[in-house]
Order: sequence, then structure tokens, then C-alpha cells
Amino acid sequence: MVRAITKGERYVQLLFIIFTFARNISTAVTHYSIPEEMKEGSVVANLASDLSLDVATLNRRRMRVDIIANKKYLDVNKETGELYIVEKIDRELICPTKSSAPCYLRLEIILENPVRIFNIEVEILDMNDNAPQFRRDVIHLDISEATPKGERFSLSNAADPDVGANSLKTYELSESEHFNIEVQTGRDGSKFADLILKKPLDREKQAAHNLMLTAIDGGTPARSGTASVIIRVLDTNDNAPTFDKPSYNVNIFENDPIGSLVVQVKAVDLDEGSNSEVTYSYSLYTSEKTQETFNLNPTTGKVTVKGMLNYEDFRIYDMEVIATDKGVNSLSGQCTIKILVEDMNDNHPEISIKSFQSPVSENIELDTVIAVVSVSDKDSGDNGQVDLHIPENMPFKLRESSDNYYELVVSEPLDREKVPEYEITFTVTDRGSPPLSDNETMTLELLDVNDNVPQFSQSFYTIRVMENNAPGSLLSSLTAFDPDLHENQYLVYFIIEKEIANTSMSMLFSINPENGNLYALKTFDYEIEKEFLFHIEARDSGSPPLSSNVTVHIIIVDQNDNAPVIVSPWRAHGSVVEEKIPRSTDKGSLVAKVIALDTDSVHNSRITYQFLQVTDSSLFSLDQYNGEIRTMRMFSYKDSRHLRLVVVAKDNGQPALSATVTIKLLTVETDVKAYSDMTEMPLEYDIFSDINLYLVIGLASVSFLLLITILVTIVLKCQKPKHSKTAPPSRNSVISERNSTIADSTLVSNDAYWYSLFLAETRKGKLVVRQPVPKGSRYIVSSIPRGTGLSETSDSAASTLQASTTSSNSSK
Repeated sequence: MVRAITKGERYVQLLFIIFTFARNISTAVTHYSIPEEMKEGSVVANLASDLSLDVATLNRRRMRVDIIANKKYLDVNKETGELYIVEKIDRELICPTKSSAPCYLRLEIILENPVRIFNIEVEILDMNDNAPQFRRDVIHLDISEATPKGERFSLSNAADPDVGANSLKTYELSESEHFNIEVQTGRDGSKFADLILKKPLDREKQAAHNLMLTAIDGGTPARSGTASVIIRVLDTNDNAPTFDKPSYNVNIFENDPIGSLVVQVKAVDLDEGSNSEVTYSYSLYTSEKTQETFNLNPTTGKVTVKGMLNYEDFRIYDMEVIATDKGVNSLSGQCTIKILVEDMNDNHPEISIKSFQSPVSENIELDTVIAVVSVSDKDSGDNGQVDLHIPENMPFKLRESSDNYYELVVSEPLDREKVPEYEITFTVTDRGSPPLSDNETMTLELLDVNDNVPQFSQSFYTIRVMENNAPGSLLSSLTAFDPDLHENQYLVYFIIEKEIANTSMSMLFSINPENGNLYALKTFDYEIEKEFLFHIEARDSGSPPLSSNVTVHIIIVDQNDNAPVIVSPWRAHGSVVEEKIPRSTDKGSLVAKVIALDTDSVHNSRITYQFLQVTDSSLFSLDQYNGEIRTMRMFSYKDSRHLRLVVVAKDNGQPALSATVTIKLLTVETDVKAYSDMTEMPLEYDIFSDINLYLVIGLASVSFLLLITILVTIVLKCQKPKHSKTAPPSRNSVISERNSTIADSTLVSNDAYWYSLFLAETRKGKLVVRQPVPKGSRYIVSSIPRGTGLSETSDSAASTLQASTTSSNSSK
């Protein structure tokens, strides 16, 4: 059976193996020496010969080279047993430490079957393959120009990786009158150089020195390295600032503005840096007045105007300027400046408003002083003489009160409504060349005075009002304008009281006191009231108040609201009139005359007549303007004995109103007395007989007396305390006798002219006469009995005309 191996037995077996292996390792060391930098492939030695090895077995025994702690620089040829160079060897790379000790490359030659190991040392011999080299190519040194002679300055040393005789041996310095070097040897044998100042430096002469330092080794041939030594001479404040001129003379004008350049001084310091930076300042010998008038820039040395110059006050300024550098121990230099001021017209005239009254009332009195102004000029001679003036075309003037004092007074009446304020510019000008001037503008405000009456846009207002207007309707706006201000401008409107027929205007019209709107308080009837004439007053709220009035003419415009009323032929009952006419009536004979009246205005009362119905249109003709019905031919036996004519009277209104009358004609064989005379005699219109003339005169006289009586009656009725609007207007009855041969009808209308219409039946026919009648009477229809010159008026029975008029009034 297999027995387990103990721990002690395993340890004995391991020692046996190690002892057997170590017995085959050679303890001898073979030493070779080769120079560095040998070419690749160069043979160092024949190891087979030197180590007594069989060349034929080297390949079988796997001979190899193992370099300890280095890369593989060497290798062995297994065919020949030669050790050769694989890669060029650099001693300074293998042994970087600067030392005189030998530099070795250690190898192990290993063979197998059996195992043998040989130790070999290859010494690498140094060659002069490196030149001395400085750490920096340029060495900078700063040396003050105040450094004493013999002062030493350490320079950066050079390094040479070679050893022995090939290492750094000495230094050399380029030629210089100020510097040389001294080579020193350190404890480790290294070489370094000290720079020695052999002559003092002057920066102002030469600010920098460029030297060349050379390091040389001891090899054959010798190698060297160089470095530039740049020495910058540090400045010492050993030069004082110097001005380009010891003194300056300058002329300036007294009108030179503040900030203008007077002179610029310049001081130079040969030093550098802060030692050459110069600042300028006034010395203690410069007066405070000069320092207050002129400014000295401490950096640039510019002298500029600081305060106002005045030739009359100060003419010469002296100053002393010091230039000081900024060195630790500062140095300074100085110069003097003399400034001469030349006189110029450099002072503007000045205006001073001593007193100014604003606002003032527009009704201020003439020659009232509004302002007091003083003028002055600091210049002398003509430059100090001044003139003061204000703009032209102003209601003011200047009046000199004393030396250089002026008063502004009112020279013309002021009117705020034309010019509410004045911009018054006072301009003062001296007499210099060129002249200088100044101005001051003041605003003068005018206070309003109630000096303007209200003004209407028209001096006369004509307002047309259509009759039957609604009560309270706006008729017009009567606005006035007052150019005053505030309460002087606020207007109140009134109707100036005036009575017409015991009726006040304020009962008929109303005006808004604030805006002047005029309103009607009642409905107007053109047939009763055609026009009104009164005054409107506009009053301002000033103290005392001012007012003005304007005439207002109210014209009532007629509406076609009255239908025509037929007053002839007379109709006792209804609208049918029966007449008799002889059948022997000639052609062109007057059969009847239709007369219609219209109480509207002339335009609406223009009446035209036309047949509405006619039994035989070939028998009768109707004049559309005068209403005459005439025969167009003789009656024949075929004509009916009863003829019916319907005539319509139409006015000219829009829309037109009308009235009709029916005339029934009965043709008779026997002549009617009333018409026999008419048909026997031809109609004459333009010839009056003596009897007719007397008759017309008598009728006119009687009508005039009757009109006076009616007017007195109307006035008495209007004076009653109460008026009845519903009462019909007073009209006289129409009285007609059907069997009378002479009938006269008189009409008085409400137009601008009143007419009387006389109808007279004579043996020669009917004659129409128009006669003007005084304004203000109503129309009257009356009859005059035959054979008398007196007119009679009757109120017995209401006629058709009266009934029509009454119904017309009630409809309104």
C-alpha cells in the first residue's frame, strides 16, 4: 500500500534537488572590457573558446544570454559561440550617475542538459561623445549700476555626462571691459564659474551687456558648450529732472475759456523706471491767486486756465514749477513761467431783473411801470458800454431812469382778448467789436376784465316756425360768445318782456338760460298769429355784468289746414243752388260766378275752379281762375230744361283741400228780370258810369266805418280777464235776398293786404273791384240793399261760410 509522505521527508527531498542543481552552476566570473558606442554586430568575445565549451553542442543545449537588470544589448551566436553587439551601447545611459567608478554590464550564459550557468561582466569604457551643456541657453543677471567693483555673481554651471578626462575641464568668457570670470572646483570635482565686476557700470551709458560663456571638457579632441549671459543694468536714481527751458514767457487772451491750454512744460530724467517718472507741482513761491487761476497737470506738465481771466482785475501771473522724479531718494528741477493777460471784449453784458409785476390787469393805465431792469458789463471802454432794447411791435417801451437802470412802462392799451400774455425779451448788447449780448425773457400775464359784451353770431334772427307745432318744441339755439374769461364769460339768456294783445312773450316762448335754446310754449295758428317780434338778452356774470340783445323775428309758416269756403253763389241751405236762366241766352253769357275763400296764406289760398260734373260739357265753360260759368253756345230745343253743374274749388296747398257747390239750372222761356238786363247789354269791365263811381265811393266809406267799429269791438273783447280759445272768431253773417237784383259781398282776409270784393249788378253786367283794407280785421261778408249807399250787417242766421269757418277752427 502507498504510504503518505510526511512534511519532514518532503523538506529533505527539496534540499537534495537544490544541491544537485547548484553543483552544475559555475561560480567563476569572466570579465570583458569594450568601449561604448560599438557598432551593432561587433564581436565582443568567443565564449565557446573562453569557457571551454563544445561548439557542436551549443545549439542542442539551448545556449542563451540573460542580461541582468538591463535590456538585451548582447547576444550569443549558437553556431560559433561568439558574443556580439545587438544594440549600440551608451555608457551614460547604463550608468547615469556621474561617477569615476567602472560601468559594468552583467550577463548570465545558461546551458541545459546538463544545466550550467556562467557569470560574465562586460565593462563599458567611456568615450568623449558628449559635449558640456548648460541647463539654460540664456543666463539673465540684474546688476545695479551702483554695484562696487570686485562684486561676484554666480553663473549657472555646465554639465558633461562623460567621466575622467572627457569630463568638464574649464570655462571661458567673451571679452568685456567690465566683467571677467574665475573657475572654481567643487568638492565633488565639478567645475563652476563666478562672474566678477572689474569696472563700475553706468546705465545711462550702457543699459545692457551681452556676454558669451563657454564650457570646455578635457577630451581629445576637446568638446565645448556655450550659453549667453545677458546682464541688465539696474538704474539708480543718480540723475535729476531737467527742463528744456529754464523760463517760459506766455501771452494769453482774457477771453480764453476754462480748460484752454496755456503752456506745456517738459522735464527729462535720464534714469529709468520710477526714477525717470516726473511729476510737476507749483513751488511755494507761486501765489494762491495764480494757483486758483491756472491748473498744472502733475503728469503732463500742461498749464490750463482754471478760473475766469479778467484783464481789468489781474494782468500778470508769475509761477514756479518743480519737476520731481519718483525715486527712493527723489531728485528735482525747476523752471519759471510768466503769463501776460491781453485785454479782450470777453465779458458779456449782464441783465438783472430788479422788479417785475405779473400778472397785471388788462385795463392797466398807460405809463404804468411793470418792470425795473439793470444792466452792466465788466469790460472797460467801448466794450463796457451797453444798450438795452425789447422787441418791436409791443405795447411797451423802455425808459432810462438812472445810470444803467431802465423802467418798462405800458405805452399802449392792453387787451387780453387779443393777446393773453407777452413774452418780453430784454436784450442787452455792448459796443465792442464784435459786440457781445445777453438776454432775459419774462412772461407777462394779463388778468381778465369784464370789458366785452356778449356777442351774438347774428344781429337779427329770423326763425320760421310751421304752424300747428308741438308745444315745447325747439325752435333755434341763440348762442352768444363772450371773449372774457371765467365768470366774465358765463352767460345767462333772457327774453325781454313784451306784451302783444295782453299776452307776455314768456307765455309764448321759453329760453334755456344756460345754452340759449329757444322753445315754443304753445301751438301757433297762422290764421290767427302770423309773426312775433321780440328781443333776447345775453348777460355775463361779471361785476358789473354786461349784456347785449338781439332781435328775434318768429314767422309762423302756413300749413294748408283750411279748406276753401264757397261764398258765392249764395246757398241758404246745403250746397245746392237753384237758378233760372232764359233759353234765349246768347253764347258767352255769364250764367253764374263761383267765389271761394281760403284763410290760408297766399300760396295755399290760391284757388282754381273746375267742373266735377256737368250735364252737357259742350254747353258751359268754367274759367279756372275767376270761377265764371258762361255759355259756350245757344240753347237748342234738344237741350234739357234741367241742367246740373257741380263745381269744385281747390286750393294750392300740399295736399290740396277743396269745396264743392252744385248749381241746378232751370231753363225758362220767359225772361227773368234779373237776367234780362244782364243779357241785353254786353259785359263791360273797364268802363265806369258816373253812378257806378259814386256807388263805389259810398261803399268804400261805409266799409271803412264798419271796419273801425269792428276793430273797437275786438279790442274791448280782448281786454276781458279770460279768453276763450274755443270761441269762434267774430264773423258777420252773409245776408242775401234771393230776389234782389243788386248784391254786394265784401271780404276782408288775414293776409298782408286786405281786400274788399264788391259785386255790383248793373244793367250792363257784374263788375269786380278790389280795394285794400287796413290790416288786422277779419273777413266780413255783407250785403248792400239796392238804391242805398249804406251797408248793413246782420247776425241773424249763420251762413254756410260762417258754419264752415267755425268747423275749421274747431278742427284745429
